[in-house]
Formats: sequence, C-alpha cells, structure tokens
Amino acid sequence: MDSVKYIGMDVHKEAISIAVLNSSGKLVMECIIETKAITILQFFQGLRGSLHVTFEEGTWAAWLYDLLKPQVSKIVVCNPGRNALLKEDSKSDRIDARKLAELLRSNLLRPVYHGEQGVRTLKELTRSYLTISQDLARVMTRLKALYRSWAIPCAGKQVYALRYRSEWLGKIAEAGVRRRAEFYYQQFDALRSLRQEVRRELLTESGKHGASKLLCQIPSIGPIRAALLIALVQTPHRFRTKRQLWSYSGLGIETHSSAEHRYVDGNLQHAKKQTSIRGLNRNHNHDLKNLFKSAATLAAAKAGPFQEFYAALVAQGMKPEMARLTLARKIAAITLIVWKKGVRFDAQYLKPQTA
Repeated sequence: MDSVKYIGMDVHKEAISIAVLNSSGKLVMECIIETKAITILQFFQGLRGSLHVTFEEGTWAAWLYDLLKPQVSKIVVCNPGRNALLKEDSKSDRIDARKLAELLRSNLLRPVYHGEQGVRTLKELTRSYLTISQDLARVMTRLKALYRSWAIPCAGKQVYALRYRSEWLGKIAEAGVRRRAEFYYQQFDALRSLRQEVRRELLTESGKHGASKLLCQIPSIGPIRAALLIALVQTPHRFRTKRQLWSYSGLGIETHSSAEHRYVDGNLQHAKKQTSIRGLNRNHNHDLKNLFKSAATLAAAKAGPFQEFYAALVAQGMKPEMARLTLARKIAAITLIVWKKGVRFDAQYLKPQTA
C-alpha cells in the first residue's frame, strides 16, 4: 500500500546524505549518493508512495528543484537561516538529513520560493547585472581610496572620466601607485562596458513580459527597475497582502510584546502596555529593498504625485528619513496593486488607506 515518505537531503558538492521517514515518523532508510543527476533520479525512481522532499537553499537548490519537481509529490526548498534545530546538539551530514526530514514531516520549514520557469532567463540576467554593478562600485571606491591615501582631493565623478584620466594620473608622484591606478582604470573600463552590454540584454528580455509596461507607468519605476522587479518577485500572486511584500522587501515593522493579558476582579483583560517597535525586519531580500528605497529617494526629489505625498508627510512633522520609508512602502503597495490587478497607475492609490 502506498504511503507518504518524508525525505531530507543534506546536499554537498561530492555527495548527498539522505534520510527517509514514513508517515509515522519512523526512519525507514538512510543512504549516501553521489551528487549526479542520474544517480539522484535512480534513487527516487526506486521509492514508492507519495514523496515529500526537502533540502536547504544554496548553490545546488535551483538545479535540484528542476530535477526533482517532476519526480515527487511535494518539494520544499527551505531557508537554512530558519532551521534552528540543525544547530542543536551534535552535527553531521546524516544527522542534518534526518532533522530536515523530521521538520518536513512536522511542517516546520520556512520555504524559499522556486516557481516561475518563464522568468529564468530574466532572473539570470538580473543576477549578472546586479553582480557587475556591485563590482563596478567596488572598483570606483578603490580608485577614490587610492587618491585619498595620497592626500589628493577627488570629489565628484571627474576622476572616472576618460578625457581627464591623464591629468589625474599625473597627480600621483609614486610610480608604483600610479601603475596600480592604471590597473584599476582598466578594470573600471572593462566592467562599465560589460555592464552596458548586460543592461541592453536585460531590457530586451524584460520587454517580452507584459508586466514591464504596467510597472513602467508607476513614477520612479523605470525600465531597469521594472525588469529587476519581475526577476526578483517573479509573480505578484506570491503575496496575498501588501504587508507580506513589505516583509519580503525588508520594509515590514518588527514589534515585540509580552504579558499582554491580566486578570482584574476575576475578569481577563488586555493589558494597556505599549508594543515595543524593534525597527524593520532583518530577514528579507536585500536587492528588492534597495530597489524600493532608491525609487523612494528618486520620487521624493522629482516633481510628481509621490513628491507631493512625501512633502505632505514632512509638513506634518515626520522626519525625512521616516517619510522616505513610508513612501517606499507606498510604492511597494502600489506596485503590488498595479501588477496583480493589471491596471494602470492612478494617483488615487496614494490615499492613506493604501499606505
């Protein structure tokens, strides 16, 4: 008779430790297999019943997800940062695989989204664009640090311009330092050229998605931000409410409270204690947070409905940084409405009830 089997996989470069539990939680199989597609498929084809499998998000997660999705009834790619049980007591690959299977059976895992196949190319281009942009920013920082280390003022962007490069290199008296600056400039030129090439491909691929035109209607969400949104979020239907998107984007408010109730004359009452606000949630998608924060910074400085919304908040006595945070949350909420419903941007979405 078929039964449910819960399979935990501790994945590494050379080998995978696997533990299989039955529906009652009894360990029915343990093994170690090679990290190869054919070996993994042969193992799962030899199992019977409804297969539920889990492994941690990491280097191999996307490949394993695509490989196992057709073979199993349920697959959960879990967030390793939330698996506190794995950190307790003794640790080994065999123990970790068994604990993963136990957490899966108890439904205590926090899943990481792996779903939309149609945006795979856009997602990879986005990763390339963000990585190259970060590398370019690091090289720019190193260049200015080099000039500052020799007491050469280098404010502004002129230090990066090709037409002024000989002039800036001439300010460095030490031959070895000047040569190091030349290497940095070569790296800067190569990365800038590569970034422009990836940017063109990113925009071309983004244009194939209908959501791109919808998102570009939102002020401060241009073609690049629209492309990044589609790649990072993949589908707006992942989020039932705007607050779920806020938490995923690092814009959710984290609150702590305790001893919320007390008895007064034999009656249970809610204690009038102020909830402690601990700031924004830390477990989030950093690229998405940067996207909404940069969009809010641009919108606050550029004439339009978002600037009016920001100015009204500041006029009410809100600190500018808190007003920008509120604006970022507003942009995220409006993005979800426009994308999920497939409607055009309307300034009416700036009403307080959508904040």
